Amino acid sequence: MVASKVIGVGAYLPEKIVTNNDLAQTLETSDEWIRSRVGIAKRHIAAEGELTSHLAIKAARLALEHAQITPEAIDLVIVATTTPDYTFPATAALVQTALGIPPCAAFDVQAVCSGFIYALNTADMYIKSGQSTCALVIGAETMSRLLDWTDRSTCVLFGDGAGAFILKATDSKDTSRILGTKLYADGAFKDALYTQGGASQGHFGTLHMNGKEVFKAAVVNMAKAIDCVLADHHVKDADIDWVVPHQANQRIIEGLAERLKLPMDKVISTIAEHANTSAATIPLAFDVAVKDGRIKRGDVIVMPAMGGGFTWGATLMVY
Repeated sequence: MVASKVIGVGAYLPEKIVTNNDLAQTLETSDEWIRSRVGIAKRHIAAEGELTSHLAIKAARLALEHAQITPEAIDLVIVATTTPDYTFPATAALVQTALGIPPCAAFDVQAVCSGFIYALNTADMYIKSGQSTCALVIGAETMSRLLDWTDRSTCVLFGDGAGAFILKATDSKDTSRILGTKLYADGAFKDALYTQGGASQGHFGTLHMNGKEVFKAAVVNMAKAIDCVLADHHVKDADIDWVVPHQANQRIIEGLAERLKLPMDKVISTIAEHANTSAATIPLAFDVAVKDGRIKRGDVIVMPAMGGGFTWGATLMVY
């Protein structure tokens, strides 16, 4: 049987950095207020004219370099994003042609902050079914374009960025592979985290969130998704080397670790430096931990996420 193996990772953050002190110049807030509530110190913001596809392309090039393959090897491109360049064509199609990837399946996935693991699972299924042999999976967002910069309850939380994985077909006996993913959604909670408007409504709006409801649901749902995917593959909590969670709030990350009875030194947290980049948070954090040597080949890793919708889930893999 065929399985998927992560052979390369890459990440890109826009050059512009906005610190908490910068935000305090126009908002009733402070560095201490933001750090104490969400654990964020700064965020990267896309420059004028810098689009989601531009971030995705730069992250993808670094992933290709890390994987030591050429664009011609890719036969599937999936971009997880809630901030596409256009309503259509898909951002993935723009990435495909910009990188010189031969014509292939290329499409976007929209599950907001859970988008990357939705996209990763989709690519994994393509490879397992034999429809792909080498997939480029990207989480890329320009969340700054959805924010009301006068609303301190939301604008301090988000940033822009992109992260990419290269998945390659391998034998299921290979110990380094994606073991499985559990995905969920419940639209009953749509009003807890959403943007006003959309293409079919004829107008676009800004992001709105019920922070308390999202916080409570995030910890519970991500923990349950982890429990389910571990049980499916007979993996115990003690077998986990690293948790690479969606980076929404440092207190959510700590609450998840506590619920799983895992020490924080097994949890990758980059929220202080990156803020919440929605579908890009997990590949961004993963890239940091691979490049600084914490994540090594053979490590057992679980990647949980939750986003607006609500959507949530977790991917279990051996890197």
